[in-house]
Amino acid sequence: MVPRYFEDPKTLHVGTQPNRAYYKGPRSLSLNGEWDFAYFNSIYDVPEDIIAQGKLPGTIPVPSVWQNHGYDRHQYINVPYPFPFDPPYAPHQNPCGLYKRRFTLEDDGFLRHLNFEGVDSCFYIWVNGNFVGYSQVSHCTSEFDITPHTRPGQNELAVLVFKWCDGSYLECQDKLRMSGIFRDVYILLRPEKHIRDYTIHTDIDKGEIRADIDFYDGIALPLTYKLYDPNGSLIKTQDTAIFQIESPVLWNAENPALYTLEMETAFETITERVGMRRICVENGVVKLNGRPIKLKGVNRHDSDPVHGYAVGYDQYLKDLTVMKRHNINAIRTSHYPNAPWFMQMCDEMGFYVIDEADIESHGAVSCTEGFKGEQWNLLTEDERYRDAWLDRIQLLYERDKNRPCVVMWSLGNEAGWGANVENALKWLRKADTSRLIHYEAISPELPHPDELDTVSHMYAATGWIDEYCQNPENKKPLVLCEYCHAMGTGPGDLEDYQQRFYKYDNCAGGFVWEWCDHAVLVGITPDGRKQYHYGGDFDEHINEHDGNFCVDGLVFPDRRPHRGLLEYKNVLRPARVFIDDDKNFQIKNMLDFLDLRDYIDIACEITRNGIEIYRGHVATPSVAPHETAALSPGLPKDLPPDDVYVRFIYTLKAQNALVPKGHVVGFDQIKYTNKSIKNTADKCSIPAPNYEQTETAITITGPNFRYTFDSLTGLFASMVKNNKEIIQKPMQYNIWRALIDNDTRHMKAKWLEWGYDRARPRTYNTTVTTLDNELIIKTSLALSANKKQRFMDINAEWRINGEGHIACRMEVARNPLTPWLPRFGIRLFLPENADVEYLGLGPHASYVDMRHASWFGLFPTTADRLHEDHIRPQENGSRCGVRWVKVGSLKAEANETSLSFNASHYTQEALAAAGHSYELQKCGHIVLCLDYMHSGVGSGSCGPELLPQYRLDAENFTFELKLQAE
Repeated sequence: MVPRYFEDPKTLHVGTQPNRAYYKGPRSLSLNGEWDFAYFNSIYDVPEDIIAQGKLPGTIPVPSVWQNHGYDRHQYINVPYPFPFDPPYAPHQNPCGLYKRRFTLEDDGFLRHLNFEGVDSCFYIWVNGNFVGYSQVSHCTSEFDITPHTRPGQNELAVLVFKWCDGSYLECQDKLRMSGIFRDVYILLRPEKHIRDYTIHTDIDKGEIRADIDFYDGIALPLTYKLYDPNGSLIKTQDTAIFQIESPVLWNAENPALYTLEMETAFETITERVGMRRICVENGVVKLNGRPIKLKGVNRHDSDPVHGYAVGYDQYLKDLTVMKRHNINAIRTSHYPNAPWFMQMCDEMGFYVIDEADIESHGAVSCTEGFKGEQWNLLTEDERYRDAWLDRIQLLYERDKNRPCVVMWSLGNEAGWGANVENALKWLRKADTSRLIHYEAISPELPHPDELDTVSHMYAATGWIDEYCQNPENKKPLVLCEYCHAMGTGPGDLEDYQQRFYKYDNCAGGFVWEWCDHAVLVGITPDGRKQYHYGGDFDEHINEHDGNFCVDGLVFPDRRPHRGLLEYKNVLRPARVFIDDDKNFQIKNMLDFLDLRDYIDIACEITRNGIEIYRGHVATPSVAPHETAALSPGLPKDLPPDDVYVRFIYTLKAQNALVPKGHVVGFDQIKYTNKSIKNTADKCSIPAPNYEQTETAITITGPNFRYTFDSLTGLFASMVKNNKEIIQKPMQYNIWRALIDNDTRHMKAKWLEWGYDRARPRTYNTTVTTLDNELIIKTSLALSANKKQRFMDINAEWRINGEGHIACRMEVARNPLTPWLPRFGIRLFLPENADVEYLGLGPHASYVDMRHASWFGLFPTTADRLHEDHIRPQENGSRCGVRWVKVGSLKAEANETSLSFNASHYTQEALAAAGHSYELQKCGHIVLCLDYMHSGVGSGSCGPELLPQYRLDAENFTFELKLQAE
């Protein structure tokens, strides 16, 4: 049996090389590809003499995770450990994977350094039957000198990977738990005398680039240094490691200028990209190169629906491309280092990075009853883990120390505070004074030490931000390392946070949780729908998974943007246009470094009543970062007096590394005239319709229509016009929505307790009169549920004229004892093949707190296009700020105020009942919800409650609506 290093926190690495900066050098032999493979359910199933085994029974690609290839099973769990809390021991049922492959070496005299960039969780290696070493820390590089064990010609490498080890107690991250060799494996061929390590230092005040060199075995070598400017032109060749540069070009996310440094010995040349920049805190403000910056960020896991953790270059490139096209400038590598070459990509493409150590011991808080601060410290104060904590910080720093994109180190995530953290922090502070240090311990009971450079907070309410930033006693800048939990429909409060980021100099910005939905693609239905699985879909025990809490991203697993990412994009737009008190247009530069004139072109679109009447170009003025200047749009002088909207569309002026010239980076729309086109009252010369009234119904007839009003529900049960059935089921009062993920934490229990999901009407009195050319139905009713008192009282008046046009006015009084409402309106069932058109905010989904990706206009669409196919179905696709909507033969129009609507092929009941999008079945109708108001969506699945201004919590309100059937 192998030595039990996997349960010894004092034995972290055996046979590994000292930590060093990441580089590959000019010669490398990739070992990626198909490996022989054997899977064992337990370490006790592994044969004693594993190296003597013949050909293994299966194969597996490297990099990959074995759960994606039919071995073991997937498991998604957030906070708890997926094994008993008994550090440093792993369960006896500890799955293992044995990997083997052959490779050929030349008789070239080079040293052979074997590198593993990521193995979960620990591994032992043998070369040609000889034990070489052991290592752990899943997301960091392990390097072994295998020279003594190799020979010219064919060689064999064997690797035994364990699912769990003592290090797994420090890797309790919120993710699908997977195992195997999931990053690149390669052999570096190094000359016997070579550069072992180097550290690049830059000083922007002196214009200096300096390389500190560490030679292999301490044997110094003659070196030639060449430095090239960001345009690729040679600046100088010299034999000293310090370069002086006049007027250096500084690196930042908006202009990621990189110098190229070549370090040449007689035997090899190592090339490094160098960014000159300085990150610091001055008077509580985070500054880069002396300028305040705002972090417009996301948290990002390595995640792919097919390949799991094994994320390759193309997927990284796709992520960065989509981010850049949506104005994101910062990434927190939650909660471990990403692939080392990913950091190089961030250098090249311009992203600020919080580089996080492979540390999270969140599960310690749930290992005993109750919640007390000391539970977080079960490992931070455990002396056995002192070396492991420090090791992970050292691995992080040494690997990525030369990356200009890394502006902050993070000591890990949600792991508490104690001597182990303090020891690691002390080492890191001494090792690197050129970056900020961040850490979020999570528990409010834990200290926030002076040694940290920022105050970090997760899911802080906007009011808390106000309190912190306005308090002069708070000297450190605030960074929201997680906020606006992007789970399901939402997030709905992005603009509220962004306003505060710009309001307060000492608020450096934040990182939305999170970038992508985590899910496993298990198949595709015959009609082409992707079958994604999440926690609970892998036969886990009910208490050992966290459901769809991993489906919480701004993009789908395949990186298609959610509506929330479109919202975030425009919230992060590089410019903002507004009208000042003197009615003049002003434009503000939201960038940190570039003049607005050098970054964007501006188009101007003018609409009236949603229809475009003018389009032109606007000269972009020179506007310094964070400054404001006058904008002269040159609008036509003969604009109509009412309902004119002006939209300024910002496009990228010049192509950059990831975004083409002309790409739309945002917009602003301004209502230019105060007046809107008024809704005119129906003028009808046809006499009022006839009616017949019974105890339960009123039948209304006109020249070409026949309506039935249900006196027991207070709504129309049937509408026939021109021999067509307009509504295919009786109308329903509607206060419910298929619960979104953001409802479940704060409101679900309250709403269900009051029976909002099963509300039913009870009428008390219905009268019919005629006045002029209208039939007037007045009814009083209440909504309530079994076992509960009334939610609300409604006095409704329905007016039907001789053409069959309907005008409704509802006076609503909500019971003050009840919680605020998801929505209030009526629900109709219309023909399923009907087209949809509306005048209002579009073309994207819009709620009262998530509407910044949309503009006021006239939008033809369909129910299919209005639907967002969330992996776990829920309320989606609302459009708010709507004057009118037409679905097939029925037009609904707001009176004095706007309305919200949903038009869907799925009922709320079907959305709520389905656990996965591919289980949804269309109901055979278009379900049209017409709402006085639909409450906002917020980000309450992990964040604060919905802000009061976005709740339907008025105790009295009036809903007016017109319905017109063709």
